[in-house]
Amino acid sequence: MGSRDLLLFRKQMRSFLYGLVFTARLSASSLAFEHDVRPILERSCVKCHGGEKLKGEVDFTKILTKQDADAQFELWETVIEVIEANEMPPEDEPQLSDAEKKTILNWYQGRSQVVIEAKPAVFKPRRLSGPEYRNTLRSLFGFDLEVAVAEAEQTVISEKSLVLKLLPTDPPGASGFINDTHRARLSPVIWDQYLHLSNAALENLFSKNGRAQLGGFIGNQLSEDWQPVDLSRDQAERLIRAFVPRALRRPTPEEQLSKILAGIFGKHGEALLAATKFELKAILMSPAFFYRGLLMEGDPSKQQAVDNFELAERLSYFLWEDRPDEELTQLATDGSLGDRQVLNKQVTRMLSSPKARNLARSFGTQWLKIDSLDGLLAKDPIRHHALKTQPLDFLNYLFTENRPVLELIDSKITFVNEGTSGFYGKDRQRMKRHVKPNGIERQRTPNQKLKLVHAEGRGGLLTMPGILTMNQGPIQRGTWMLRQILGIQVSEPPANTPPIQGSPHGENLTFRERFEAHRSDPSCARCHEKIDPLGFALEGYDKNGQFLRSTDHSKKKPDKAIEPIDTSGKLPSGETFETFAELKTILLTRKREPIVRNIVERTLAYALCRKLERNDQPVVDTITKNLCENDGTWLGLFQQVANSLPFRETIIKTANTSHE
Repeated sequence: MGSRDLLLFRKQMRSFLYGLVFTARLSASSLAFEHDVRPILERSCVKCHGGEKLKGEVDFTKILTKQDADAQFELWETVIEVIEANEMPPEDEPQLSDAEKKTILNWYQGRSQVVIEAKPAVFKPRRLSGPEYRNTLRSLFGFDLEVAVAEAEQTVISEKSLVLKLLPTDPPGASGFINDTHRARLSPVIWDQYLHLSNAALENLFSKNGRAQLGGFIGNQLSEDWQPVDLSRDQAERLIRAFVPRALRRPTPEEQLSKILAGIFGKHGEALLAATKFELKAILMSPAFFYRGLLMEGDPSKQQAVDNFELAERLSYFLWEDRPDEELTQLATDGSLGDRQVLNKQVTRMLSSPKARNLARSFGTQWLKIDSLDGLLAKDPIRHHALKTQPLDFLNYLFTENRPVLELIDSKITFVNEGTSGFYGKDRQRMKRHVKPNGIERQRTPNQKLKLVHAEGRGGLLTMPGILTMNQGPIQRGTWMLRQILGIQVSEPPANTPPIQGSPHGENLTFRERFEAHRSDPSCARCHEKIDPLGFALEGYDKNGQFLRSTDHSKKKPDKAIEPIDTSGKLPSGETFETFAELKTILLTRKREPIVRNIVERTLAYALCRKLERNDQPVVDTITKNLCENDGTWLGLFQQVANSLPFRETIIKTANTSHE
């Protein structure tokens, strides 16, 4: 196992580490490295990782004491990962018993509470993502920059935002989210687009259409016959004093404002108008506007709480993907935002805002890869709208109505429109009737909140037709569930992996039977041991997400003998099931902790706009434990994230200190 493999399997530790209940953990004092763990390593690991043979540059013969083990503590994360994944020991070597695995796990868990200290990350500035920049510009000016788009029901909805049409699409960062822009450089192309968008926003502000917004900055309503050239010195000063702090998302020192106001001194008419626009544009083109955190106050090389304005900014971009509003800014100004109760109330308030839908639209979509439907259904916009908006409305419901986090897996509430109602049997009869306009054969319709009573095989995100459609086939469905729901990363199949062979001549084998030959290859079997049970459990749903009763699949060939659909399986951890409903029960009980942990990790990474680090794990542990013990809700999760150490604190390095 090379060093690259160690990194690949790093994430896989989560399922094994937290697949056992917290109460089963042994204390650090009950297990000793020298007495309990080292003998297992000597029996099973040093043959490949010791002496002259050092696979992955790991030498267990040099780790003899507790002090040696603590000095290389990150190594044990990988050890746990590959053991749980059955990657180590190799197949041709004696395997670890369940008791030996549990011994290593319990020792690791006990020592991790001692060795790993919760610490915030080093501050790194990050540029606003495209959606963040669009929303920030819109809330600053009070209007959106849009392009005229002619639409019809039978065409794909085009992007109306001028910002998102011009700016390059942000690639996901190391965290997997596009707000992780630490390594996204400010290119000349993006700079030119910022300049163009700044000019467009200012022109619109001083146009007749922006009259109300301009009057809001100035502090009085402008008359109908007022023209921009009529801008007075007093109006220009009030405009600048109101605009600059809002744009920079914190109060502006009088010294800085005085320097800006000096640019309009002694001017009037066209010259005053031009100078005012120039000063506003300078703010819009400053790094402090399109970068986050550059104005944060603090002491270099010291762990410290972020200032209240940075805290307000972190909270607003987390929950709204937008700049702080007046209430958040006022609480930051008077210093009360740092109070835990005040912050919790703000989380509750912000989730009740329409802006909170951005949590589903951005965080939920990126985490669960819902945008996969875009390319798949590009030629069928009505179906695309129906299948994509259903999970988004469901996530928005979970996030904003204080629902338990595990309702993601199973819920009696769903959202259905005309395009998805056919999947929900008798329950569709309780929907409000939608009357189509004359001449319209198919139409995009809004979702209705629907309580599931009769619908078979439904409930929660996993069985929504859009999720099943974007993951067609047991392998894709199982892989998606492993990665996005359980948080277990599986490597991509080798480039030379052969396709699944058809049935031999004269035989009528099911896909599952034909697949057995493929997975018998040792190089494939280990990943498929984790993927296949989850994927084949969903064989009761066709490629469009329609639930199939045991006889549905033979209707087109009535002369064929009726064969039940095999949805049974056995998880690597030993649990068995016959149907997806039984698997769902396992997910909600035995797999409760790994699912909750994955949710916590994804949420925290999105909130922090970065990949989680070793010192974030104690925070993840605490939040996971709290949610599992108290049937935690999404509101509780968001509040705990907002109050967490890495969210509220940072480390600022000096300019001459090298960054990662």
